[in-house]
Amino acid sequence: MTLQTPLTHLLGIRYPIIQAGMSWASSNAELAAAVSAAGGLGVVASGPMYPEALQAALRKLRTLTDAPYAVNIPLYNKRAREHLDIAIAEGAPIIIASQGGPREHLARVHDAGMKWLQVIASPVHAEKAQAAGVDGVIAVGLEAGGHPGPDEITTQVLLRATVQRVDLPVVAAGGIADGAGIAAALCLGAAGAQLGTRFLLTPEASVHADYKAAVMAAGISDTTLVGRGRSPVRMLRNAFAQQYLNAERTSSDEALDGLFAQSTLKQAALEGNVDLGKVEAGQSAGLIGDLVPAAELMQRLVQETLVAIRRLSALG
Repeated sequence: MTLQTPLTHLLGIRYPIIQAGMSWASSNAELAAAVSAAGGLGVVASGPMYPEALQAALRKLRTLTDAPYAVNIPLYNKRAREHLDIAIAEGAPIIIASQGGPREHLARVHDAGMKWLQVIASPVHAEKAQAAGVDGVIAVGLEAGGHPGPDEITTQVLLRATVQRVDLPVVAAGGIADGAGIAAALCLGAAGAQLGTRFLLTPEASVHADYKAAVMAAGISDTTLVGRGRSPVRMLRNAFAQQYLNAERTSSDEALDGLFAQSTLKQAALEGNVDLGKVEAGQSAGLIGDLVPAAELMQRLVQETLVAIRRLSALG
């Protein structure tokens, strides 16, 4: 059973489902390997990893599956070039780049026979990425956890605008947690869907149990954007988020910057401090009610997508 789209043909995967690169949660081999082996595209998040840890993870991943996988590299990261060197040396087939332009690095990635997907938050960014020569784009809407775009455009609107502006496979990301959401993205012109928060709630995701419990308990209105006008983060409403939102009304930019820096994702993801750390999660947390192994989740997502497509076909 397959779901063939331009994305599956481009990447050599069975299903047009990407597990988002999530710092700490997918900064390991296990989650990416489980998703890739089940027919999706698993992604190792290199952002918080030291070079030797990334190299070890990629080598371990290859012992777990020979299916295609990707390495997510935030290009603003001071270790981005070194991480790219490691991904190329280890034969990673796909790079997913975010938070920076691709031009500086794209040629050597293509020379190595690798594909490049660029994360974008506006149609203008998508056009620039296409002009640079990327192989596809991932359009991340306002609903997504972590770092959505500063323009606060919803996934549905961003996806339609991007599909109209570029001639590349476009992946929808933000607010998608089940097969109905994947099918909706395909109906809107996407070649696939990227899911983050849903894959966060798997045993293979390497974040603290208290982090997972907090996300599991969240409703659809229990996230907020912290840091508007800077580098906004969608996270759960907790003590830190409320403190920051209160301070926005009266504090200077300098004070807000200092307050923002006091809380980190690492505090929540590794140390389990879900009150004062940044518990990054998307609005789709409110659609998720269980924690299941990644391979089982992949099977469920595929079945749900096919059911939704059949339901739509019956209407015609």
